[in-house]
Amino acid sequence: MTQQRVVIACGGTGGHLLPGLAVAEELRRRGKEVCLLLSEKPIDRTALEGEGDYPWETLPATGWPGAFSRKAPAFCLRLWQSWRKCAALFGRLDPGAVLGMGGFLSAAPLLVAKRRRIPTLLHESNAVPGLVTRLFCRRVDRLLLGFEACRERFSGISTITTGTPLRGSLRRVPREEAAKALGLSPDRPTILVLGGSQGAQALNQLLREAAPALAQALDSVQILHLSGPADREACLATYRSHRLSAVVESFSHRMDLFYSLADVAVARAGAATLSEVAFYGLPSVLVPFPFAADDHQRANAKAFVAAGASLAYDQATLTGGMLAAKLAEILGDDGKRREMVRAAEGLARPQAAQAVAEEVERCMRG
Repeated sequence: MTQQRVVIACGGTGGHLLPGLAVAEELRRRGKEVCLLLSEKPIDRTALEGEGDYPWETLPATGWPGAFSRKAPAFCLRLWQSWRKCAALFGRLDPGAVLGMGGFLSAAPLLVAKRRRIPTLLHESNAVPGLVTRLFCRRVDRLLLGFEACRERFSGISTITTGTPLRGSLRRVPREEAAKALGLSPDRPTILVLGGSQGAQALNQLLREAAPALAQALDSVQILHLSGPADREACLATYRSHRLSAVVESFSHRMDLFYSLADVAVARAGAATLSEVAFYGLPSVLVPFPFAADDHQRANAKAFVAAGASLAYDQATLTGGMLAAKLAEILGDDGKRREMVRAAEGLARPQAAQAVAEEVERCMRG
């Protein structure tokens, strides 16, 4: 008997791709074949490296630019091209289910799957549902949520809160082992800076502004910084000029080392990042991306602040000096930091990938 196949539409951003990979890993462990649908962005292939040899296809889909945008005709053309490609692919693969991880890339695969009467699932990681989720929430067979707070947005619609899936490669590494692998000290307070899968220029600039105050307030501090490719050299030069021990990488496939050594994180508020921060029990200072669709990162951050796991600040008003002061406050108050650690751990859903995989299997059984 041939294995049933599952198609997972998960490209576009790390926030969609990495949880999709986590589900793919779990489904493969359960004996399913998986095909991933990615965007044409180079970051998708970069993130896929070292994460398992999964068959994948790219779709030319792009995000909705708005009805009055000059890019609207190009959007429609790419959606139609994605439809054609999905129709041909599903005819060849005959998948037992199609799972969309949210975002613009999920639209065409879900449309084709519904037309072919293939079971469909849609996972919404954020506290505020995106456009594709709002459009498909009544049409898919299973609507899965990352945040319990998102449930109130779907009155009269059956939802299942699974959490946001985490990759199996994210494991706790002994602090000494992580420090040795990264060439840093296991005994120094460590700040982890996460700009998302493509880096965040504003966060990078904030840390560069904060460097002098960090060096003065926390003379033994060390920094782990995921900067994206554009700002790596500038960030590294700033840390060196202030004699701060730092590891700055454009992107890393060993995030388990970074998380395991860190004592506090500075991050955007994407759902996948927050799920990982919670898994490792990291206190965090969040700077939501102000241009995120439907301002969903602010809503995500609000849930973590309400739980006592994070502090959150607007990008427009936060300065490097303010950021340094808040980091020094967290690292200098063991009682406060332990409270934030417990709160973060309380938000973790380490079994999210298994929960999503189980719903996929239920759909496939009909």
